[in-house]
Amino acid sequence: MASVKEKTKQNGKAPEAAKTQHPKERYMYWYESMQLQRKFEEKAGQLYGQQKIRGFCHLYIGQEACSSGSYSALTKDDKWITAYRDHGIPLALGSDPKAIMAELFAKQTGSSKGKGGSMHIFDKSVNFVGGHGIVGAQIPMGAGIAFSEKYNKTGNLCITFMGDGAVRQGALHEAFNMAMLWKLPVIFVVENNGYAMGTSVARTSNVTDLYTLAEAYDMPSEPVDAMSVEAVYESVSRAAERARAGEGPTFLEFRTYRYRGHSMSDPQKYRKKEEVEEYKMRDPIEQVKDSILKQGIASEEDLAAIDLRIKGIVDEAVKFAEDSPYPGPEEAYRDVYMQEDYPFLME
Repeated sequence: MASVKEKTKQNGKAPEAAKTQHPKERYMYWYESMQLQRKFEEKAGQLYGQQKIRGFCHLYIGQEACSSGSYSALTKDDKWITAYRDHGIPLALGSDPKAIMAELFAKQTGSSKGKGGSMHIFDKSVNFVGGHGIVGAQIPMGAGIAFSEKYNKTGNLCITFMGDGAVRQGALHEAFNMAMLWKLPVIFVVENNGYAMGTSVARTSNVTDLYTLAEAYDMPSEPVDAMSVEAVYESVSRAAERARAGEGPTFLEFRTYRYRGHSMSDPQKYRKKEEVEEYKMRDPIEQVKDSILKQGIASEEDLAAIDLRIKGIVDEAVKFAEDSPYPGPEEAYRDVYMQEDYPFLME
């Protein structure tokens, strides 16, 4: 009999989920949400090339099903935390695109008042507890947020995203152990896009089926074809049901792919163009578009109208960011833990 690893490993792809009928509203949300993320990120890439966005910039292009599929499976009161590839998730949650774009521009009107930039977006209004730049640091933080939800008996959970490179951090194992011991309502998600920066998963570990790492803690886990928004929705729904029932955490391996480099400075010499094109043949937006058209949920003209409206939203966000002011010098002393009467502060 083939082992679990042998049965599930299909050239990096998760087993395809059975197609399930979903409501029209859900399909339309998926299309609009993923298309907004795609067009926003494409524009961000252009603006980075024009040096209007500076510093590091990690685009989410290709991974949109991870955020949109997860959002539709959870409630508005659940908490979200991720790493520094963090533009897509707040857009899926409903953050104002103008505030996200202004943050990329480091403007005062940004979601983090221009202090976080691309890597540290935060939006309390949609329960997005931020993008975090230290690899793996958000994993125990996500467990801690889940502990708070359980302690306060809210019935909510925390979904905690990480990249495939973060699973090499010791903090993951510490968080997994405590989360299982205390049965915390947390969904751990590794967005496995195949490369930790420029190093493939196969070059960093003997264990390439990352979801099996949870087996050491008796944590439920599964691989997910995250190029399919339906598969993402279904896996997160199952994990959320377990979490709310008091059964503790789940570890999901979202097998996804980023079409662009790790960051905008990445020359991508570690992979072939043919590999990228192969994944584009399974593009999550095109898959949803195909489902919508085949089921008669909307017409080509309807979707074209949505595309045009999204273009307007992104253009408006860019104008808002360009017209917004930079933070003043006084902002350096705001929104930080600082004792007002600290005796050693030099004027």
